[in-house]
Amino acid sequence: MADLGNFTNTSEILKKYQFRMQKKYGQNFLIDANILQKIVEAAQVMKEDCVLEIGPGIGTMTQYLAEAAGQVIAVEIDGGLIPILEDTLSSYHNVTILCEDILKVDLAALSEKNGGRPMKVVANLPYYITTPIIMALFESHVPLASITVMVQNEVAARMQTGPGTKDYGALSLAVQYYAKPEIVARVPASCFLPRPNVDSAVVRLLRYEKPPVDAVDEAFLFAVIRASFNQRRKTLANGLANAGGLGLTRGQVEEALQEMGLSKTVRGETLTLERFSELSNRLLRVGK
Repeated sequence: MADLGNFTNTSEILKKYQFRMQKKYGQNFLIDANILQKIVEAAQVMKEDCVLEIGPGIGTMTQYLAEAAGQVIAVEIDGGLIPILEDTLSSYHNVTILCEDILKVDLAALSEKNGGRPMKVVANLPYYITTPIIMALFESHVPLASITVMVQNEVAARMQTGPGTKDYGALSLAVQYYAKPEIVARVPASCFLPRPNVDSAVVRLLRYEKPPVDAVDEAFLFAVIRASFNQRRKTLANGLANAGGLGLTRGQVEEALQEMGLSKTVRGETLTLERFSELSNRLLRVGK
């Protein structure tokens, strides 16, 4: 039975192993059973599911997932937490613990072990690594039914927002290209040990079977998007022409913008995903 979703038991296990938080890993452990249950429900975990958990910590969420899923693969980068995980998860025989960096894990191999069936991802992500992990999951192109993540409120806002807002950027567009984002719970800082300086949110990302736009070259689309937001105050013409690796001239960018009926001075923050897709397709043609 899951027993770590509270302050007392979490404190006791940390004290037992004399575990010290590592700031570089952004470690904050959930101590609210209601929130833990909400996350499992939001991820729609069922007995036939294989769940990939990123950053299990001391196994708090893992216990809940193990009771709901058929199989859980827990990937933890901090080797100091492995003895704790082996203790707290000792009664769960459907859990595999991997001491690895998720950004270096062969996700395709994990998918093969699951028979190629879509996995569900659940994670409590530290701010500093949120975007790289989410992009790595999407760009791996392994079958993922959903990604349910705990992130800071401001990151959750970025995932959902649209053009013309200060939070709109490359993460917004990437998430909305691959999935439908939905905030399913707000989590105050008081639900964590130690208590962070900001509140969090649980976001469920439901993967699209097919992206909502028709990009000729997906990699080029995202290269254009990243270059468009690297320096937000620059016009698209300047930003894309100065971006290394795109191989575009200012004239080529302005030609594509003109074809789309857009001003030479337009900025990336005003374009929708559909317009970025159209722009990248046109730039591929004029660049040849």
